[in-house]
Amino acid sequence: MNQQLGKRFVKLIFGLKQSLSRGHRELITAASVAVCVLLLHSIGLLQSLELAALDQFFRLRPNEPPEDRITIVVIDEAYLNEVRLWPIPDTKIAQLLQKLNVHKPRAIGLDIYRNLSVEPGNQELRNTYKSMPNLIGIELLANDNNKNISVLPPQGLNQDQVGFNNVLYDLDGKVRRSLLYWHVKNEVHESFALKLALLYLESKGITPTKAKSNPEYLQLGKAVFTRFEANDGAYVGADDRGYQILTNFPKPKCQGSSKEFCSFRQVSIRDVLAGKVKENFIKDRIILIGSTAPSLPDLVFIPYSSSVMGTAKPVAGIQLQAYFISELISAALDGRPLLKVWPDLVEYLWVFIWSYLGAVTIWRIRNATRSLVCILVSCFVLTVSAYFAFLSGWWIPLIPSVVCFGISAIWMTSHIAHIQEEWKRSKEFLHHVINTIPDPIFVKNERHQWIVLNEAYCRFIGYPNKLLIEKSDYDFFPKHEADVFRQHDDLVFRTQQPQEHEEEFTNADGQTHHIATKRSLHKDSAGNFFLVGVIRDITQRKLMEEHLKRTAAELFRSNNELKLKEDHLRYLAYHDPLTGLSNRKFFAEQLYESLHWAQHNNLLLGLLFIDLDGFKQVNDNLGHERGDRLLMTIAERLSNSLRASDTVSRLGGDEFTVILQAIPNVQIAAKVAEKILSSIIKPIVLDGYTIRVSASIGISVYPYNSQDSETLMKQADTAMYRAKRLGKNRYEFA
Repeated sequence: MNQQLGKRFVKLIFGLKQSLSRGHRELITAASVAVCVLLLHSIGLLQSLELAALDQFFRLRPNEPPEDRITIVVIDEAYLNEVRLWPIPDTKIAQLLQKLNVHKPRAIGLDIYRNLSVEPGNQELRNTYKSMPNLIGIELLANDNNKNISVLPPQGLNQDQVGFNNVLYDLDGKVRRSLLYWHVKNEVHESFALKLALLYLESKGITPTKAKSNPEYLQLGKAVFTRFEANDGAYVGADDRGYQILTNFPKPKCQGSSKEFCSFRQVSIRDVLAGKVKENFIKDRIILIGSTAPSLPDLVFIPYSSSVMGTAKPVAGIQLQAYFISELISAALDGRPLLKVWPDLVEYLWVFIWSYLGAVTIWRIRNATRSLVCILVSCFVLTVSAYFAFLSGWWIPLIPSVVCFGISAIWMTSHIAHIQEEWKRSKEFLHHVINTIPDPIFVKNERHQWIVLNEAYCRFIGYPNKLLIEKSDYDFFPKHEADVFRQHDDLVFRTQQPQEHEEEFTNADGQTHHIATKRSLHKDSAGNFFLVGVIRDITQRKLMEEHLKRTAAELFRSNNELKLKEDHLRYLAYHDPLTGLSNRKFFAEQLYESLHWAQHNNLLLGLLFIDLDGFKQVNDNLGHERGDRLLMTIAERLSNSLRASDTVSRLGGDEFTVILQAIPNVQIAAKVAEKILSSIIKPIVLDGYTIRVSASIGISVYPYNSQDSETLMKQADTAMYRAKRLGKNRYEFA
């Protein structure tokens, strides 16, 4: 049992190795590379590169229309130098809020921590808070990232008007995700950006609901916010607590500013307090109040911060909130794409496809220059595909796909180089060996091209070696011959078993040869398969076979003719030439055999002797020619009246006999006689003459009357004459 299992296992491994080494090398290469790259991806070694590629997509994306729904009131370095105090006194904040509220903004976001009072003006600020339900302040919730440090919301502000300001940082210190909700002690908190976006959308009739596709997801208007998970995109084991989303940072067109980060309209706090800001910059907008002063450490890095060349430039925290708010509102109102990722299996398949393309491309091209161009074009196509998918809101794996494509291409290139080197050695060895063999020998590769030919083959076919190498049968032979050669070659490549076939081919001089070709498949150490064919010229043997076939056909035809003549002579010897019935000789032999068979099987046998009445008058009156035709009609009627096992014969003249084999009783013989009499007496028309004849029948039965043929015959004859004397057209028993 164990031995059989072991043999089957070895056979399975050998078959698998053969199959993979020949037809699936690209698949094996692609799968191996894809698995290795995905393992690197799973432990996070490609995360930084993938995030950097994503940042470049953000920088390359085209500018979007200006964001007219948000205005940032900045506390800049010039204003801090003017007031020479931080935090800014509560009275200044109260005045700022009152100035803004006059122009009826949709919402005001105060991105400044005011958990402590800064006199003078604290009571005034509290009163201002109460008069502005559209005001949102910030707080900092405790979590692991800030060592459980928290900042309480502004004093005097309703808790429903507070949003948390926690920001998620990636390993490289950049912000690419935003928090919508956070749970602290089973209490749900909304982010600062979400609070302001909901205030704005509420005036548009949009409120948060559960998504129809997944009740666990938030839906705002046209947008469903897919919840971020720890391994989405390039992330590996990222912190996915709370309700996070991948941020698809907008890129509004700059509004008359030369600064790099000028995506949102900014006005100075001094201009607002001085009443220099236009009303349309505030009315029906979201107003964000925050610091952009370099002396205050409220700076973050986002994808737009970095560039291919140069140092990264951070943005202020208030601008980050503007990006978050703009994305939420644009997605809900305009259906602007959110950043999503494929399921893991789809990403794995995508990576494998590019790994397979890298292997297949190099294997099929096998040319250094064309391969390099194809690799560059493929990488460009992959990058452009990923970029356009990004513009549509999909973050698909770029770096793993490029790495897989490149490694597969390099691996296959080195494999091809190894194959070519081994192939060169194999060709040299084969050429040296087969030139010592007198029979014509050829060697073909898997593309059916001649790669090695011995001198005997070149002489046999009539073309020089240099002309034949790397050519195929279709270049030198008629198509019908080349088709046969290709069919036989394919059979060997497919079955990997030696085959021998007889074929025809036409050489360079136009002479057609009959050949027997034995083909077999061989493999070198690099896994290269090549077909070896050995030819024997069997033209003379075929000519001899054709000559023998013609001689045999002539002999067969002569034998047939002799047999036909024999059969004809035998027919003439045993049949009456006029009626076609058996004659007297056949009757005698048949009666002897029938008696012997009846005796052996203990059966009855009936013998009828028939003589026509009035036949002589027909001959005398109407002539012998009409008499003969009458006999022929009577013979046909007799045959139709009997069974196939019975025998009817013409003894001569108008005398007939019938042998009835295996009759159960003598009454059957009487019935047959009656049937014959009624058949014969029917009128016969010959040349306008209506002729009526009858018959007299004598019947003898074995074994009642006799047990030998002569006695039976005499008794039947005697009974027939008695029937004639008694009036004719009747039968009598012996």
